[in-house]
Amino acid sequence: MDIPVEKKFLTPQRIILIVGLGLLLVLLGFVIFSTMGNRKLNVEKERITISSVMEGVFQENIPVNGVVLPITTIYLDAMEGGRIEEKFVEDGALLKMGDPILRLSNTDLELSLVNQETQVYNLLTQIQISQNSAQQNTINKLTQYTDVESGLTEAKRTYDLNKKLFEKGIIARQDFIRSENEYKYQKERMQLSNQVLLQDSLARKQEKAQVRNSYARTQDALQLMRQKVADLVVRAPVDGQLTSLDAEIGQSKNKGERLGQIDILSGFKVLAEIDEHYISRIYNGQSGTFNFNGQSYVLEVKKVYTQVKNGRFQVDMQFVEKPPASIRRGQSLQIRLALSEEKRAVMIPKGGFFQQTGGSWIYKISDDGTRAYKTEIALGNQNTESYEIISGLSAGDQVITSSYENYDNVQELILKE
Repeated sequence: MDIPVEKKFLTPQRIILIVGLGLLLVLLGFVIFSTMGNRKLNVEKERITISSVMEGVFQENIPVNGVVLPITTIYLDAMEGGRIEEKFVEDGALLKMGDPILRLSNTDLELSLVNQETQVYNLLTQIQISQNSAQQNTINKLTQYTDVESGLTEAKRTYDLNKKLFEKGIIARQDFIRSENEYKYQKERMQLSNQVLLQDSLARKQEKAQVRNSYARTQDALQLMRQKVADLVVRAPVDGQLTSLDAEIGQSKNKGERLGQIDILSGFKVLAEIDEHYISRIYNGQSGTFNFNGQSYVLEVKKVYTQVKNGRFQVDMQFVEKPPASIRRGQSLQIRLALSEEKRAVMIPKGGFFQQTGGSWIYKISDDGTRAYKTEIALGNQNTESYEIISGLSAGDQVITSSYENYDNVQELILKE
């Protein structure tokens, strides 16, 4: 009777297959772990920047570029158009009020002045003729008044005499009546002469007022024309330094065209440009600081220009205290403009890590200083030096703030000396 031979399950072929499958699974797991798990990267400490998380006074500010300008600038415009004939000073000259700067010529304007003067002289001649005629007319009326007054006196004398003679019966009634009528007639003439002289006096006063007003208007027009001709000589309106002079001999300038400016050297201001993103947060009274020759100086916003150009707007800032003695017009300043009040906060220095993380995470160094782990954080406001930490870090923690460009988002860094 044959005995059946029992077949073994773990044959050499099956063992090799199982071992091969196991090695394949281990290799696959390693690949998956390497791509999805806690990836590591060796980094030399001397190639990174390690910063400490600090707690202290924090103030939000932004960097602003400013240019030093005179506190007051007076612009020189051509009051009248013309051709530049003469320059008395050059750009940069220090001037006193009234000093001549340049002279223009304008033939049409000068000819208009001559015509205006001729009109004034003609008007004066007409006024003189009119006054002489009116005076002669008044003299004639006064002469007539004298004759009437003499006639009235004689008529009254005759009337009074005839009245006495008539009462005594010496003269006839007819002669008395004739003298009485003559007296009444001369009285009426006298009343009429008085009215004529009164009207003549009123007319003379009215005529004098009209002549005076007409002459004054003509003189004002002449004075204005003379002033326009005088404006062909451009003079300094204030004490200061002449800058930006744009005028050459022989050059023609139109009325109102800019010729230059005068800077009043009593002080300086700073004209700063700010990104339009902050326009709603900038107001008068905000302060900014800058360093100059090793010292810190404070500026204050005095005026905000809300017009936006090329994505930026401007503000005028003035020195809170005396400006640096060596500061000059046109110098550029790097200003830190405060956007908030000072407060206590946890913060970290700024660094290149922000470009790769956007502030959502950072590498935090372990207590023994040999490793750095990817840690989620939340940032708040910022200033020119630091970021405010909202969550994820505490004061005293050590973090890497240099660039993460070569780390490829690994989870853990092994720090080597």
